[in-house]
Amino acid sequence: MTALRRPPAAVVVDLDDTLYPQAAYLYGAARAVGRAGAAAGLDPFRLGRAVRRQLIAGSDRGGTIDRALAAYGLPPDRAGRLVPALVAAFTAYRPRRLPHYPGVPEALTRLRERYRLVCLTDGNPVIQRAKLAATGLSGWFDAVVITDELGGRAARKPDPGGLRHAAGLLGVAPRELVVIGDRPGKDVAVAVALGARSIRVRTGEYAAAPDEPAATAVVADLTAAAALLLCGRGGPARSRWGADRGRGADPATLGPAPRGAGHHRDRQHRGDRRQLPRSSP
Repeated sequence: MTALRRPPAAVVVDLDDTLYPQAAYLYGAARAVGRAGAAAGLDPFRLGRAVRRQLIAGSDRGGTIDRALAAYGLPPDRAGRLVPALVAAFTAYRPRRLPHYPGVPEALTRLRERYRLVCLTDGNPVIQRAKLAATGLSGWFDAVVITDELGGRAARKPDPGGLRHAAGLLGVAPRELVVIGDRPGKDVAVAVALGARSIRVRTGEYAAAPDEPAATAVVADLTAAAALLLCGRGGPARSRWGADRGRGADPATLGPAPRGAGHHRDRQHRGDRRQLPRSSP
């Protein structure tokens, strides 16, 4: 049995645009910034639109508020005085609820019956924790690792530190993991860096991004990824070798782990969650 045919020891799942559409969070955060700007005499709707445009242009770029104020037309000196309060409004935004993608709770439930699950996410820990809580999905994970808590922006995927940390918490080698995520340049790349397998889901902001680097398999969403891992019924998926020939992924390359692999899932109610960061952009 080749390395790619070994059953995974555990599954690592991304948060933003993998479990829920990040646009839902960003829309609410932009409105919060607009409301904060109104206190300084700015048009809240115009400012909110300016923030949304910058987020759409690239939600993980730094300086979003600065660029939005420049697009709004404020002179640099006034904009500079407003930035701290507006950034604070963005960071303090707490959505009551975020809609997950259809079938996500069911997919996580099925995965958790057989595998230990870790959520690996990049970003401000306060924001990421708020997001995960608003999805209502926190309880599905044995641990949540927020890369920013391991070293700031420099520790974000594709830096391998977060995935290596997740593997260490689980007590397995990184190559024994399968990573599920929406971004080839982050989720797939971090798996490649440590010799792990990956399943790319085509959801969210980067759904049309090229498959570079190549994932072990590419599927439509988390439901299809779970089906592929559990029983190979995830629908059309492209393997690393068969992608150019249009073949589906060989389910054996992502075969199920032994039934006992899920017995650690109840640790989330004990000490593991205190040791792990939870999520934030």
